[in-house]
Amino acid sequence: MSLLIWGTMFEVNFAEIDAQHRRLFDLANQLSDAVRAGKGNEIMSKIVSELVNYTQTHFAYEEQLMAANHYPASQEHRQQHQDLIQKVSVIRQRVNANDPQVADEALQLFTKWLSQHIMETDKALAKALTKS
Repeated sequence: MSLLIWGTMFEVNFAEIDAQHRRLFDLANQLSDAVRAGKGNEIMSKIVSELVNYTQTHFAYEEQLMAANHYPASQEHRQQHQDLIQKVSVIRQRVNANDPQVADEALQLFTKWLSQHIMETDKALAKALTKS
């Protein structure tokens, strides 16, 4: 059972961003599946690392779009990205330290953050990009 279910409500109507968001959902769901199945820390560490790396790739893509299009809210948007990267860095350290509480906290962070960020911040970005 998936933790995050992709639906049209999450679409920002910018094809590459939507595809990247779907990939983030998939990675978060892989982490959820691993946690529920009681998979070892090595597998969870691998998934968290992939999630962290792909998140950074996605953020870099959005930030390039913002810069190229002189997006007026880019500073606030980038700050949200940096805040998540900082939180995820701590999560990665805790996973590597075998913290038993971290998996559930990571899932809560990603599900809440992804949903809110996409529904509010990324939709506003995509709307501005389609007007450019």
